[in-house]
Amino acid sequence: MTRALILLAHGSSDANWRAPFEALETALKKRLGTPLALAYMEISEPSLETTAATLVEQGIRHADILPLFFAAGRHLRKDVPAQVAALNAALSTSDTGLELTLLPPVGQHPAFIEALAAVITEQASHNNGR
Repeated sequence: MTRALILLAHGSSDANWRAPFEALETALKKRLGTPLALAYMEISEPSLETTAATLVEQGIRHADILPLFFAAGRHLRKDVPAQVAALNAALSTSDTGLELTLLPPVGQHPAFIEALAAVITEQASHNNGR
């Protein structure tokens, strides 16, 4: 079974807001052996639905969705699970079906907390030196 990882961001009509996510996708594609795609929950393209369709065309059979969110708020408790359930239902009827699994948000990973704490500590130290 071919697997992929979808990085899921909220979405914005502002290209400047999307730029860091696109840079992250580009950097990770160079580092990972796993197929990787960026998707947006709303407002931006590629949407989760568009990304899922693209992965099906590429022969991907399973994709984990890693939300690039700090925490599981309303979107991750209700909206995104509903999107994933609808996509799984629609794609399971296909001969080339794709199974999607929603992972906990990146903000809940201990390594994320440590990385963020390191950045904040560095900035605090830098500001104290002024």
